[in-house]
Amino acid sequence: QVQLVESGGGLAQPGGSLRPSCAASGFTSSSYAMRCARQAPGKGLECVFGIHRAAIAAVYADSVKGRFTISRDNAKSSVYLQMNNLKPEDTAVYYCSLLGPNPSFPLYDYWGQGVQVTVSS
Repeated sequence: QVQLVESGGGLAQPGGSLRPSCAASGFTSSSYAMRCARQAPGKGLECVFGIHRAAIAAVYADSVKGRFTISRDNAKSSVYLQMNNLKPEDTAVYYCSLLGPNPSFPLYDYWGQGVQVTVSS
């Protein structure tokens, strides 16, 4: 059974940092992508970043470019999202997703339970 477990959300002040992470288990394929989407109160789902397991770099949403950076541990099927210079508009529930084998036409798409990130003074 595939599971995605997110952790590391919480409360930060504007300009502060958080480092949530997502770990996948029960998954054996080497061809997949991971992505993060967020949902702010009263708004739809926004993709924050996406990265294929074989890719060198991630693709980021314009709203987070230059502030958010991911790192990953493929051996652990984990990604870590370094969130710097946080803004109140970053407040949202952040979800992790694993999809593949071709993320453009996925045959599977697993989601985690989400973590709350709140940016407030």
